[in-house]
Amino acid sequence: MAGLADKLDKAYEATPVDELAKLPVAALQGVSDSDAQHLKDAFGVTTIGDLGTNKYFLWAHAIATLAD
Repeated sequence: MAGLADKLDKAYEATPVDELAKLPVAALQGVSDSDAQHLKDAFGVTTIGDLGTNKYFLWAHAIATLAD
């Protein structure tokens, strides 16, 4: 889990890597409960896995990568 712990709120730093995708998106450092609610309302994102596989985020990532 090296390198991932600092991406999560302290309460989730020891979570096994195979469980991370099931965590609420607010478990990510810097994502507030309010931010999480906006993601849910706008895109149906409730978990880290949802965020990482959301088609709009994937499309944006692909475009940004190609633009570099």
